[in-house]
Amino acid sequence: MDNEITYLGKVIRVDSSTVEVEVSDEIPSAAPIINGRLYKIGQIGTFVKMPMGNITTYGIVSSVSNTPGKTDDSQVSQVAGSRFLSVQLVGEKIGDDDFEKGIGTYPTINDEVHLVIEKDLFDIYGEKDAGSIEIGKHSSSDNLSVYVDIHKLILRHCAILGSTGSGKSNTTVSILKAILNDYNGSRVILVDPHGEYSTAFPNAKVYKINDSKNPLFIPFWLMNFDELAYFLVGAKPTDDQRPEHRLFRELITNFKKRNFQLKSGDVNPDFITADSPIPFNARKLWYEMNWWLNATFSESNKDKQTKDTAKLLDDGNYNELKPAEFEPYPMSNVAPYKSKHQEYYSYEKKLLSRLKDSRFDFMFNPGDYKDESSSKDLHNLLNEWIGSDSKLAILDLSGVPFEVLDIAIGLITRFVYDSMFWGRNESYTGKNRPLLLAYEEAHGYLNKNDNNSYSKTAVERIFKEGRKFGVGALVISQRPSEISETILAQIGTLMALRLTNSGDQSIVKSSSPDNLNSLIDLLPSLRIGEAVIVGESIKIPSRIRVKLNNPRPTSEDPKLVECWSKTHDISDENYKSVVTKIREQKL
Repeated sequence: MDNEITYLGKVIRVDSSTVEVEVSDEIPSAAPIINGRLYKIGQIGTFVKMPMGNITTYGIVSSVSNTPGKTDDSQVSQVAGSRFLSVQLVGEKIGDDDFEKGIGTYPTINDEVHLVIEKDLFDIYGEKDAGSIEIGKHSSSDNLSVYVDIHKLILRHCAILGSTGSGKSNTTVSILKAILNDYNGSRVILVDPHGEYSTAFPNAKVYKINDSKNPLFIPFWLMNFDELAYFLVGAKPTDDQRPEHRLFRELITNFKKRNFQLKSGDVNPDFITADSPIPFNARKLWYEMNWWLNATFSESNKDKQTKDTAKLLDDGNYNELKPAEFEPYPMSNVAPYKSKHQEYYSYEKKLLSRLKDSRFDFMFNPGDYKDESSSKDLHNLLNEWIGSDSKLAILDLSGVPFEVLDIAIGLITRFVYDSMFWGRNESYTGKNRPLLLAYEEAHGYLNKNDNNSYSKTAVERIFKEGRKFGVGALVISQRPSEISETILAQIGTLMALRLTNSGDQSIVKSSSPDNLNSLIDLLPSLRIGEAVIVGESIKIPSRIRVKLNNPRPTSEDPKLVECWSKTHDISDENYKSVVTKIREQKL
C-alpha cells in the first residue's frame, strides 16, 4: 500500500494516546491532488488513518516537526531532512461497521499511515438519520455535512462558547433551527437576557415585559419562601432565627392556605407551606403588616390587642396602598394605646418600597395571574411556555431589572423543571416530550463565584438531574472561565468557537469530554463562524463551519464606517426619548 497516492509514511513511536509518524521522503509532493482535490500534508487538525488488516485506526495531526518528538543528538543526525507528525488517536473502524470513538487495537512500529481523503470522511460521518441533525460543514470539505446525535446533544447537555464576534449567536440559531425544522414535536425555551433572538425566529412565540401581544409575566408567588423573603424584604436564609422572619413566614403561609381552591384544582390546606406556589396578593400582605404596626387599641396588654379591640377610623385601600387609619394615641398612658406589634417594622417599609417600584410590575401585577381572584392559573402559564403550538418560546428578559434577573431566571428554570419532574409520566410532557432550555449570556448569572445565585442553583440541578426527566440544557457564553464548575463538568457536547483568552482556553480544555488538546489548541486561530465540536453527540471531534443564517439575531456589530461617514442632525430635542427610556426602563 505504500505505493498508493494517499501514503504518508510509517509509525515510529506509539504511546497510550498518540503515535509519531515519519513522513516518507519518497512522497512526490507536499500537496498531492487526489480525485481532483488538493490535500496538504501535515496540516494541523487534519485526519490520518492507519490500516491494520480489517481494522482502520484514525487520528488527528497535532504537530509537525523536522525532528522526532523523543530522540537524542545521534538520532537527529541520522534522520536529517525527514519530517515527523505527532498524531492523537481518536477512534477506529472495523470492516464495514460504523466508526467508533476509542481505541481497541493500537498501531505498531512500521505500520503504514495514509491521508484521510473525502471518501474516508464520508465513511466516518455517515449519512443523516432520524436521530441526528446537521450542524454545519466540515472545514476541510464543502460537501461534507457534519451531524450530531440529537438525543445525546440535548439530554447530555451542551455548550456554545466563543469570544465576542466569533459567531456564537449565529451558531445558536443554526442549532435551534435544525432542531425545530427536523422535529415537529420539539420544545425549546430560550432565555434571552438582551432580547436579541426574536428577529432570527419570526415564527417563535416571544414573551416580553410590557408587550401588548405576548407580555411576559413571572408571578412573584411562584417563589419559594427564601426567594420571596429576599425579593420582598431583602432577608436571607440566615435570618431564619429572627422573630420577625419567623412571623413573616407564618403570615405568608396563612395567606396561601386561604387560597386552596384554585383554577388548576383544589389543594389540601394541610399540605400548603410557605414554599408552595399558591397565589396571594402582595398588597394585602403589606396592608396586614401595616395594620398591626400602626393600629391603636382600647387595651394596653399585647395579648389583648386584637382586631376586635382596635380603634379603627378608616379601612384604607390595599390596592391603592392606602393604609388603614386609627384613633391617634395620646402621650399619656391612657386609651387608645399604641400597638405593641412592632415585629414587622423594618420589613413593612421595604415591602412598600418594592411594591411602589413600577419596574417590578411584571411580577407583582402579572395580568391574569395576579392573585387568587385571577382568571388564570399556573397550568395556563405552562401551556403558554411549553404546551402551545409554537415549538420555540423566547423569554425576552431585556426589560427585567438587573437586581431581580438572577431570581427571574432561577424562577423560570425551577418552575419548568418542577413541571417536568412532577409530570414525568404524563403523555404530553416530562419523559414523553423532552424539553431544551437554552441560556444566552450564561456567564452573567451562572457565575461560579456567586454563592447566593438562585439561577445557578436551579440550572445546576438541571445539569445534574434533568436528563432523567426529559430536560436538557444549552449554555451560551463568551467567558467559560466564569461559569459554574458544576455546569461545565456535566456538559456532554462542547462547541467552541474562537477563544483568545488563555484562561477561557484552559477551561475548555479541562471541560472537553474528549482528550483532544490538538483541536482545542486551534481555538485562537479559528475563523469567524468556525467551531471545534467535541463530545458524546458527535462521532469524531471535528472542526466545522456553521452557515450564516438569515434573518439573524440583533447581536451583530454596528456598521461603524458607514455610520461615521454620515452627517447627523444636531438638535436640542435629541436624546429626549433616550432619557425617557432610561427612566422607564422600557425600549
